[in-house]
Amino acid sequence: MNDEQTIAHHTLAEIAGATGAQLTGDAAATVRDVTHDSRQVADGWLFVAIKGAAVDGHKFIKTAIKQGAIGIVSERSVLPHGEGVAWLQVADARVALARIAALVQDEPSAQLQLVGITGTNGKTTTAYITSHIAESVGDTVALLGTVERRIGTHRERTEHTTPEAPDTQRFLRRAVEAECKVAVMECSSQALDLRRCDALDFAVAAWTNLTQDHLDYHGDMERYYISKRRLFDGSTGILPRAAVINIDDAYGLRLFNELHAATTKSARLITYALDRAADVCADEINTRLDGMSFRLHTPQGSQTVRSPLFGRTSVYNILAATAAALTIGYNIDRIAGAIETCAGAPGRFERVAPHDGGFAVVVDYAHTPDALRNTLNTAREVARDGRIITVFGCGGDRDRTKRPSMGEAAAMGSDLVYLTSDNPRTEDPQRIFDDTEAGLRPHATDYRITPDRRAAIHEAIAEARPGDLVLIAGKGHEDYQIIGTEKLHFDDREVAREALEVKVNA
Repeated sequence: MNDEQTIAHHTLAEIAGATGAQLTGDAAATVRDVTHDSRQVADGWLFVAIKGAAVDGHKFIKTAIKQGAIGIVSERSVLPHGEGVAWLQVADARVALARIAALVQDEPSAQLQLVGITGTNGKTTTAYITSHIAESVGDTVALLGTVERRIGTHRERTEHTTPEAPDTQRFLRRAVEAECKVAVMECSSQALDLRRCDALDFAVAAWTNLTQDHLDYHGDMERYYISKRRLFDGSTGILPRAAVINIDDAYGLRLFNELHAATTKSARLITYALDRAADVCADEINTRLDGMSFRLHTPQGSQTVRSPLFGRTSVYNILAATAAALTIGYNIDRIAGAIETCAGAPGRFERVAPHDGGFAVVVDYAHTPDALRNTLNTAREVARDGRIITVFGCGGDRDRTKRPSMGEAAAMGSDLVYLTSDNPRTEDPQRIFDDTEAGLRPHATDYRITPDRRAAIHEAIAEARPGDLVLIAGKGHEDYQIIGTEKLHFDDREVAREALEVKVNA
């Protein structure tokens, strides 16, 4: 669909007023769209020049003008090569990019029940459960996250968990035009820090947890937490109307206390937990090979719920989705019914096709120490009488400090470990193995280093006996492996099926 036919254009004067910009140029000129990528610029667009860590957008002003830019947005005063077009000088170019993007798309988030989910682990599964609840009652839903972007039945693959602000606003505009009632999006810490989630009107902001990850970007846990907190405290420009918070998580409890004490806060604070008294909680959890059941307690009453998902981690995700769904108007009966039919997200404790071997093979995205511990705890709940055989690795060119903890988590939760490659990228794989083995060696009863991921998966499945569970961790839904600078096709699920076929036919 063509958004330009359905939304009104705004003048440079309106853009300047909304962003507090100092405008030089024709105030009456109309703006069609905005971008910070000069390759996207078309006639009547604004180009926002951002000085990034690696690339300075000011170098591409001439290119943007040649492609039809009606004006330049920058933190700098008019540059010589910017003469001849309008110039909007702003205090913060990233903030301006988000605000202009919302304005030119006529604030689509305000026309939806927008649910934003942040946290180290659980974002994707919580997003899928939330969207499934809305879909189960017949509502058209938009989903934007790690695995895909989806409007109704139309699906597209995503490059980033949370896109740049103009891409998100265009997506939400399409969702409005498709008559979506609900939109659910994952909000990563980097995106929040880079102001990609600014100027979004969230009906619900949800917090899953905070554990070590992305410290190569944030530097320390405090800055990581502050980036996540931006979704809740109004520093994105708009306070969420409700905040759903896991208070079993230490940082979640801190967030709840800080928001509760704030003079300006979300209209509603909704808590969920398993180990503390909370607005939404659960008990009587029973995990089986075909899923689990538990007693769900909410302000609307209690129900026994069955789910094809597994373990405490999945219960937390269900509680978060339940709290969000209740907040935007769905009732407990509808929610409970939807939970029973929701298979979760691709690559999140996803069982590879059933077979006759008497053991289970599961693929999971767990790529942080806490996520791997939780996934292994779930595996132990499922395979009570068998062994846990784990295949995992750590990514290259990323946070080295978490690698020993990943090794320790794998060792403590497994009977046999295959340490292998994840996405080594341009880093020496041996250094990755050395870092990870430092945490693995002191605790592992049995482990093997098999650099080739395909070989490691085949060896692990060949080793499996009836009652065992083979966990292939780290990549989940991803269907590629990055070696050097090359992105090669590689899907853990496909390789696992290959290995199962070899074992069955042996």
